Amino acid sequence: MRYGSIEAGGTKFVCAVGDDDFNIVDSVHIPTTTPEETLAKVVEYFKKFDHIDAFGIASFGPIDVRKDSDKYGWIIKTPKKGWSNVNFVGTMKREFGVPVYWTTDVNGSAYGEYIKRRQSNNKIEAVSYITDGTGIGAGTVINDEFLGVRGTPEFGHIRVKRHRDDMDFDGICPYHGDCLEGVASGPTFEARNNIKGQDTPPDDPVWNIIAYYVAQGVISLTVNFRPDQIVLGGGVCTPQFVEKVRDQFNLLFDNYLDVGPLDEYISRPVVPHNGSATFGDFVLAKKALDESKK
Repeated sequence: MRYGSIEAGGTKFVCAVGDDDFNIVDSVHIPTTTPEETLAKVVEYFKKFDHIDAFGIASFGPIDVRKDSDKYGWIIKTPKKGWSNVNFVGTMKREFGVPVYWTTDVNGSAYGEYIKRRQSNNKIEAVSYITDGTGIGAGTVINDEFLGVRGTPEFGHIRVKRHRDDMDFDGICPYHGDCLEGVASGPTFEARNNIKGQDTPPDDPVWNIIAYYVAQGVISLTVNFRPDQIVLGGGVCTPQFVEKVRDQFNLLFDNYLDVGPLDEYISRPVVPHNGSATFGDFVLAKKALDESKK
C-alpha cells in the first residue's frame, strides 16, 4: 500500500508518501499561496507516483467535518485570506478517486502522537496535543476517536485570565482580541515587542507570560477531559518553554488532581523531525481505506 499525507498549514503544505509501515518514502514542502496554485502543486506532486491508495489530510481551518453537510471536506470561514469556502477533499477525490480521511492539522498531530505513544505503552487511552505557532489549536484523541461532533474544537479561542504584567496588551485575535490565541500565539511576541519569537532572548519576561497562558490551556484540557498525556508542539514550544509551562501549571493547578510526573504528563512530541501530523495522516489514511472496504 502507498499512503498520501497532506499537512496543510497557513505557511506551507507538507506532502508525503508513506509505505505499509507508515515510513516516509518521499516528501515535499509547498508554499501556501492561493488555493488554486497550491492545490494544483499538491495534485502535481502526488501524480508523480504510480498510485496512492488513500489520503490523510490534516488542514488548517476552520474546516467542515460533518459528513452529512453539503460542505463536508471544505475549508470554511477562515482568517487565511482567500481560503474560505475551498472544497479540499472534493479536489483530491476528483483527481485521485481514493478514500480520504479529513481532519484538522492539530488532530493529525494528536493522532500521530497517540498512536506512537501507545506503541510503547498500550495503557495510554487519551492524548491531547496543543500546537502553539502562527495560531493555537488543540486536538484530543480518546480511545481512538477524536473529540468533537458538530465540528472540530477551536481551542485557541478559549478565554484566559490575564497576566498582571500583560494588562495593556490588547491581543491579536481579529474576533476576540485576548483569547488564548490572541495573547499566546507566536505572532504575539512581535506584536508586544517588535521582536519575533525566535529572536526573543530566553530570559525575556514575555516567555513567562506566554507560558502562564498556555498553562491555563493545559489546565482546561486536564479538568475537562483528563487525558493521560498532553503534548506541546509548534514553533513556540521549545524545550525551555515547555519547562516554563510545567512550572506555571504547577503553580496554578496546585496539585488539585494527580497527573503523575509533570515531565511525562506535559511533554514535547515523541515523533521525530516534527513528523507527528505526517505519521498520523498515514495511519488515518489506512483507516479511511479500511472503512471503504466494509
